Amino acid sequence: MLTRYGVLVFSLTFLSRTSSPAQLQESTTIGGYGNAFYQRDANQKKSTADVERFVLFLGHSFNAKTSFVSELEIEDAKVSGGETGGEVALEQAYLKFNIDPDHYFTAGLFIPRIGILNENHLPNTFNGNARTQVETFILPSTWRELGIGFYGSINSGPFNYSAAIVNGLNSEAFEHGSGIRQGRFEGRNASANNLAITGALQFNIGNIKTQVSGYYGGSVAAEPQQADTLGLASGMFGTPVIVGEADVQFESGAFSAKILGTIVSIPDAANINRAYANNAPQTEYGAYAEVAYNLFQNIEEAKPQQLNLFVRYEKLDMNASIPYNGTIDATLNQGHLTTGLSYLPLNNVVLKADVRFVRTGNQNPAISSGPYETSNTFITLGFGFSF
Repeated sequence: MLTRYGVLVFSLTFLSRTSSPAQLQESTTIGGYGNAFYQRDANQKKSTADVERFVLFLGHSFNAKTSFVSELEIEDAKVSGGETGGEVALEQAYLKFNIDPDHYFTAGLFIPRIGILNENHLPNTFNGNARTQVETFILPSTWRELGIGFYGSINSGPFNYSAAIVNGLNSEAFEHGSGIRQGRFEGRNASANNLAITGALQFNIGNIKTQVSGYYGGSVAAEPQQADTLGLASGMFGTPVIVGEADVQFESGAFSAKILGTIVSIPDAANINRAYANNAPQTEYGAYAEVAYNLFQNIEEAKPQQLNLFVRYEKLDMNASIPYNGTIDATLNQGHLTTGLSYLPLNNVVLKADVRFVRTGNQNPAISSGPYETSNTFITLGFGFSF
C-alpha cells in the first residue's frame, strides 16, 4: 500500500547484515501492482482487452536513515519494435534520507505531491477501472520528474507539508487534446535549463483529509539562443506553467466521498503556438466529485470483504481559454459520469465493473472532420492488485 508520503511499502523483505545494535538491519523489499480490463465502446461498437500496466517495486534500506525506492512499469503488456503502444519506464528511482521521525527528503526520480491519485495510484485504492480523467489530462498522473523533495509534519500532528525542486516541462511537446501531459520529461534526458517548484499542505483531522498544492515552472527546454530565435522566454522559469489544486476526502463507516478541483494556466501560450504550432491553451481546468458506499459494511459474515457502490462526476476543459492564435475545440469541453461497483475480497485485490457516460461539445471542422458524436458510453470490466 501507499503511505501518506507516497512511499510504497510491501510485505516481502530480505534481511542481511546489521551494522550496529542501534541500527536497523539492511533489508531489500520487493512488490508490485497492476491491472487489466475489458472495455466496450458503444459508438465505435468496438471491444478491447488490455493489461494496462504492471509495476515491479524494488526498495532497499541501507540503515535507519537511508533507503532507495524504485518502480519499473510495463504498459500494455509488451513493447515491439516498429509497433505503436506499449511502454517500459521507470516510474520512480530515488534515495530517501530520514532526518527524524517527522522529516525526510528525497533525491532522484520521484512523484511530487499534487492531487489525490498522483501519490495514491494503486488500482485497489480508487474506484473505477480507469484513473479519473481530470487526474489524467489536467493533472497528468503519474507525474514524476527529477529533483529534490522535502517532506515533514509538525510535531507528528495533523499538518503535513512538502516542497520540491524538479526539472521543468517541455512546451514543444505539448499536444492538442492532452494538455501538458506530453510535456513531462519523466526522467529521460530532462532539460535542466528550466526548473519548477512544487509544494503541498495537508491538514488531516478525524475523518477528513484536505490538501492544497501547486506547481510553478518553466516550459522552454531549448538553449537560450534557440529560444530567442523562437521568441520564447527561456531561463529558470521562462514561459511558465502554473498549476493549482485543492481536494477534500472524507470517510466514515460505509460512506466515503472526495472532491477535487484544479486549474492550469499557461500565460505565454500565444508565444508557444507561434513557435511550435501545437495549439497550446491559455487555461485548462478540471473538477470532480465522488461518493461511495460499502454495501458489506454492516454484514459481519462478509467482513473484511468490501463491495463499494460509487458514482463520480467529472467536468474538464482542456481548451477553456485560448490565445489569439489558437483554435477552439469544444470536444475538449467534457463531462464524464461514471458509476459502478468495486469488490475487494481482501484489501490488495479488486474486481471492478463500471459504466461511463461522456458528453462533449461539438467538433470544430477546422481541426478535424468526419463523423463525430457528442455523447458516448463505455462499459468496462477489470481487476487490479498490489502486493
